Amino acid sequence: MIEDAAELGQGAAEMGIDLSEAQSQRLLDYLALLQKWNKAYNLTAVRNPDEMVSRHLLDSLSILPFVEGERWLDVGSGGGMPGIILTIMRPETQFLLLDSNGKKTRFLTQVKLELGLTNLKVFQGRVEAFQTETGFDGIVSRAFSSLADFTQMTRHLSHPQTRWLAMKGQYPEEELAALPVDFEVERSTRLSVPGCQGSRHLLVLRRLVQAVNG
Repeated sequence: MIEDAAELGQGAAEMGIDLSEAQSQRLLDYLALLQKWNKAYNLTAVRNPDEMVSRHLLDSLSILPFVEGERWLDVGSGGGMPGIILTIMRPETQFLLLDSNGKKTRFLTQVKLELGLTNLKVFQGRVEAFQTETGFDGIVSRAFSSLADFTQMTRHLSHPQTRWLAMKGQYPEEELAALPVDFEVERSTRLSVPGCQGSRHLLVLRRLVQAVNG
């Protein structure tokens, strides 16, 4: 745990993210729960505890500067990346974590209870069936689906200012070619995540409402 805390603190500092002691402790408590439940619930393919700080915590923290607004949706949240990490770091923002897998949503609910995350809601079900009266300010996914499916399945949960954040490995040239005509890439950023091998990219998408409304 001491080594994890040091790696987390150093990695966050390298990315220019200021972690309070309380935030750091909550992130490490979450990681401990993930490791415990992963044995039975298969929450993540990352089995080596030595890789979890970089591949889960720091990777999720890398998109924090792009999270703006009051209401966010994490689609296909799985074991809670990046949703749980963002919830801890943005206590003034409301987060909904959605997944169709009951085991994973039970884990997310347990994390909410044990860490006292009052700004977090968990929903089990398919995103296509989920409804909300007010669109989300941001919708994020981490390896949930292709960009085309991600945007098509969540467009009904948006408003004109909604931004979609897609976390990817390699730059998704082929996926971008299949993006719906009323979406565009507002920003593309290569993420530098301490301790992570390989390429990491974040694509910020927006919907061209005028293209639909004429």
